[in-house]
Amino acid sequence: MSTVQEIKSAIEQLPLPERAALVADLCGWTDDDCDRRMKTDAAAGRFAGAIEEAGNAYRTGQAKPLDDILGRP
Repeated sequence: MSTVQEIKSAIEQLPLPERAALVADLCGWTDDDCDRRMKTDAAAGRFAGAIEEAGNAYRTGQAKPLDDILGRP
């Protein structure tokens, strides 16, 4: 197996957050103010209510496909 293939295989085994961080590092992406605020708010649980509401809507069949909301065919 080639080194490149070994690296690809190892990356595929990473948990999603670690894989996303690696991609960001390799591509030179850095968080801006909005990204940092979202991470801070998420860590503080400020999205908990919205997440719960969305989960309830999904479980009760009230959620709509995004394409319907955006008016896409």
